[in-house]
Amino acid sequence: MSGYLTVIAALLSLLAVPVTIACVVDDWVLRPKRQLRAPAGQTLPDPPLMRVLYGLLPVTILGLFFSLYTAERADFSLVLVAVVAVSGLVLLIDRWLLRPRRDAAARAANRDPASIELPGTVDYARSFFPVMAVLLVLRSFFYEPYRIPSDSMMPTLLDGDFILVNKNAYGLRWPVLNTRFWGDGVPRRGDVAVFRYPPDRSVNFVKRVVGLPGDRVEVRSDQLIINGVAVPLEQKGRYSDGCYLNMRIAEETLDGRKHQVMHCLSADFLPVAPLAACNRDIPQGYLCNEATAGISADTGDKLLQVPLGHYLAIGDNRDNSSDGRAWGFIPEDHLVGRATLVWFNWDLQRSGGPDWSRIGTRID
Repeated sequence: MSGYLTVIAALLSLLAVPVTIACVVDDWVLRPKRQLRAPAGQTLPDPPLMRVLYGLLPVTILGLFFSLYTAERADFSLVLVAVVAVSGLVLLIDRWLLRPRRDAAARAANRDPASIELPGTVDYARSFFPVMAVLLVLRSFFYEPYRIPSDSMMPTLLDGDFILVNKNAYGLRWPVLNTRFWGDGVPRRGDVAVFRYPPDRSVNFVKRVVGLPGDRVEVRSDQLIINGVAVPLEQKGRYSDGCYLNMRIAEETLDGRKHQVMHCLSADFLPVAPLAACNRDIPQGYLCNEATAGISADTGDKLLQVPLGHYLAIGDNRDNSSDGRAWGFIPEDHLVGRATLVWFNWDLQRSGGPDWSRIGTRID
């Protein structure tokens, strides 16, 4: 299902630019002339092709937004800034150029300027501008929605969770530039933080901050040892959901804050063939076999020294997370905000539709 939606949205997004250009040219130049040629009190219908394109325009725009929202490398802040700028420019062009020309042409034809219909694209811009401007301010300086695209934060966050990110937790930053202009908040150990992926800043990641500037952090058999002190990790039982089998669930207490982690004490934790009981369309399942536990080092074992001005973040799914153990540390200027709440869940890879029980889950 997700594959079909992605393909359809991609095709619609490819059509968005040519359809928009055709509609703008007709709407700003040709349609007013058609209206003036019509008898008083009547309107000439749009040509069949333009009727199709005007009907297709909002659909292609929605497809474009869906593609941008689901793309991991899309800078949605840049998209919002562009929409606000373009819609504002359209309103200015209409105010200072198009409207005077429409009014003059109407008066020359002995018509009431008010009888000439406002161009549809200008009407769209008039509707979009205030909404998108407010959305840009809310998303940039207050709360930003973010979609969880992987299993790396299980069991705290699930693939398909839509979360709210507190944008002022670590200081207010300008959209797109991401430079801080107000506030001095910093991450605490245990925060679930959203940040720009250091190897590719166009991608946002979400992980748990475990190391602060200057910390010496060791991961040994999935347990954290920070500055020589072992972080409490209390085993709570086993976890199986059909896609993950026989995993360990443990409660970790990091600077007095408790959360759950999922792990497997094995050097041989590897993906296996898709499991028959898995209700998700994923390429493999995961089976925890701890036959080699205590014999070989665990797959996630690591010793790291956090540089000043940087943070170390790892996933709660300790054996299935691409995190700081692999690609290093998060510079302070890569921070986006702190994850606070799950407001929706719909994993398109999972059968059964939305998981309503996830709505309102606090992120600890």
